[in-house]
Amino acid sequence: MTMRKRTRRLAALAIAAGIAAAAFVTPGAYADQNDGPGDGTAALAWGACPEGTAPTNPLLECATLPVPLDYDDPDGRTIDIMISRLPSQNPEERRGILITNPGGPGGSGLSMPADLQALGAPSSLLDSYDIIGLDPRGVGHSSPVSCGFTTDQEYLSNIPQWAADADEVDHYAEVVKGVAEQCAAADTEGLLPHISSANTARDLEQIRAAFGEDKINFFGVSYGSALGGTYASLFPEQTDRMIIDSNVGGTAFGRDAFRRMARGAEEGFGTFAGWAAARHDSYGLGRTERQVRQTWFRLADQLDAEPVIGINGKLFRLISFGMLYKEDTFPTLAQLWQSLAQGDEAAVRSYLANDAPASIRAAGTGSENPQPSPSDNVLSSFLAVTCNDSQWSRDVASYQQSVAEDREKYPLFGAAAANITPCAFWPHDGREVELVDEGPENILIMQNRIDVATPYIGGVLARKGFGDRSRLVSVDGYRHGVYLFDDNPCALNVGTAYLVDGEFPRRDVRCAAERGSGLALTADQLRLRERTLDRLTPLH
Repeated sequence: MTMRKRTRRLAALAIAAGIAAAAFVTPGAYADQNDGPGDGTAALAWGACPEGTAPTNPLLECATLPVPLDYDDPDGRTIDIMISRLPSQNPEERRGILITNPGGPGGSGLSMPADLQALGAPSSLLDSYDIIGLDPRGVGHSSPVSCGFTTDQEYLSNIPQWAADADEVDHYAEVVKGVAEQCAAADTEGLLPHISSANTARDLEQIRAAFGEDKINFFGVSYGSALGGTYASLFPEQTDRMIIDSNVGGTAFGRDAFRRMARGAEEGFGTFAGWAAARHDSYGLGRTERQVRQTWFRLADQLDAEPVIGINGKLFRLISFGMLYKEDTFPTLAQLWQSLAQGDEAAVRSYLANDAPASIRAAGTGSENPQPSPSDNVLSSFLAVTCNDSQWSRDVASYQQSVAEDREKYPLFGAAAANITPCAFWPHDGREVELVDEGPENILIMQNRIDVATPYIGGVLARKGFGDRSRLVSVDGYRHGVYLFDDNPCALNVGTAYLVDGEFPRRDVRCAAERGSGLALTADQLRLRERTLDRLTPLH
């Protein structure tokens, strides 16, 4: 995209921001009168999306699609999933549908088509496809699951707690065992066994059929890479152009992917430590990277002994890990460290109120008046997918051993990432889909060299699993999310050339870091990018 075209795109977005969103109309309330010949979506009743989905984009529309709850019983009970679309405004250039997924698992994806447009998706991409989003089964507006989480529970996040020793693993095992039992008891509608990546991939097949398309194109980020990998393995001949970005390393966010987050923290921490060291006179966290690292351990120990507004050493490690995802949050992280070190309760309260993930905001409020957790559905659907997607050891001793090994190997976060999860006690057996290396050569894998949540090794593993079907685009960047989420011109150009023109690289590609070469983002775009990136993280 030329500078002039992108400038026009930004101007158009500024105009669109001033248009009030249409009043909420229940999807299915009326039939779409704008389906073109051969569109294949006449059976879908398109209407306005739920209130707040994409208030500044009047082109985004939503519909519900019934799908089998149990694909082993395709004529049995059905559930509804909600999908969205940003239609191509240039029918002559439209070549199909591009299904998107923002990650999680458990992340709502209805607004992703509008988000991609607002983030500066090239006009050629928007013309080439109807961009499709969805709340995957069990999420948001698609037959949501609930474990009934409340704000007073010790289980705060999908990422396990730090464990100092085997006894703490034992303690947390009792916590997560209770969570698994709680989820089973709350599942009165029998949804949980059927919330998996394999079934969501089968739902994508239903979407393909509803649109009357022979094949689908796909762009998925973070967990979305696992969903895309699952679809490409179950339905290789129905795939067209696919980008899987910030890869978990396979088709499941399983135990190995969890443990790799500890490696990601070690790889990413040096960047933050260097940033903080250069600003020691402002934040006082250390004049060298080594000193900043020492501050991490000292502050964690201090908070273990004396928490500040409910933030103890375990929660400090968890919050810090989540805020290492991208350089944009480094100032907030440094400010929080400084406030905790000084015991500044007012500043910590401000962080909890304004910057913390929803499930962590209650950390300092106590449990006298527990409320339903605002992250109940995210926590619940994440567990359903991760536990159903792969086999998890039920042996507590194996987690004690893993925690001891990774605490030594990855001191920053290894004793958390390797800890036990509710999947060890999940009432349903998990089944993993293997990556399939036989099929069309059409899978473009994108991976930043430093990615805390899904470290670079994930892209390498996906490349190995797909073999000659795939190409790996290695980007010298620090961020979770590459195509459109980062600002690397090479990665943007390679991805766009593939999705729009079908230019699939003949060999793997390396994209060098290119700082300051892109058009500066507006304040609104920066806020949108951060809001969208927040949905990519499993820290809920």
